[in-house]
Amino acid sequence: MAYLLQVDFKMNGPFGDEMANAFTDLAKSINEEDGMTWKIWTENPETNEAGGIYIFETKETAKKYLDMHSKRLAGFGVKDVNAKIFSINSKLTEINKGPVNTK
Repeated sequence: MAYLLQVDFKMNGPFGDEMANAFTDLAKSINEEDGMTWKIWTENPETNEAGGIYIFETKETAKKYLDMHSKRLAGFGVKDVNAKIFSINSKLTEINKGPVNTK
């Protein structure tokens, strides 16, 4: 079963193209994380928030990544990380064309 990790936090930028340029190496490194299937990067410059939606192969790999990522964010000065892990209902997700391989 696949698991979704939802993360968001306050961030004063950069956003948009500047964010993409600043975090390209980080994005590439995330592809190497154990059990990570994909990530959608999220940002809202109007509310100074950023984060991501991740899919992991197991709940354990999602938890492991969240622990590591929370420590990394703390190193960047991010104090409050909002995070939740959800199991994915593959039958309903498939009906709605969700890009999740949950088999």
